[in-house]
Amino acid sequence: MRTRGMGPDVPAPDRPWDEIVPGLWMGGHEFRRPAGRLEFAVVRDEFDLVQTLLRLPGHGPDLGVEHHVWPIPDGPLDGTQLAGVIRLAEAAGEALDGGRKVLVRCYHGYNRSGLVVAHTLMRRGGGAEDAIRLIRARRSPWALHNDLFVAYLRAGLATVRQLEELAE
Repeated sequence: MRTRGMGPDVPAPDRPWDEIVPGLWMGGHEFRRPAGRLEFAVVRDEFDLVQTLLRLPGHGPDLGVEHHVWPIPDGPLDGTQLAGVIRLAEAAGEALDGGRKVLVRCYHGYNRSGLVVAHTLMRRGGGAEDAIRLIRARRSPWALHNDLFVAYLRAGLATVRQLEELAE
């Protein structure tokens, strides 16, 4: 099972965040400038709602910006963690319906944020494969390289959550 890697095999993205569908952005806390230098992605007031799956101090957003924080690992999730991911996707969808601009972020903006963004897209009528393809095309080919998260999406997060809760 592949999960987030910190080595050179998983490069930092070229941009702090990318728009996946109108109003729904996916990003991270670090990106690589064209000159190759790593830089922190700091959110100010560019978004109406920021959802953070890995919180690092000093990365924003500004006071007054709605901020949901739900730290999860880039690996197996328990029922409570999955319930939080589902709630974040619901909140992102509601914000989009209200015309708000949403950023979902994790470390590089590949896996954890991809799980929430994909589930948001699926709740809006798309299938798992279409959501995964769109995210990889718009964010990075490295997006959703965590095979476990792809399996979660294909099975459906609600189903995976029920199975996890039964196992607990």
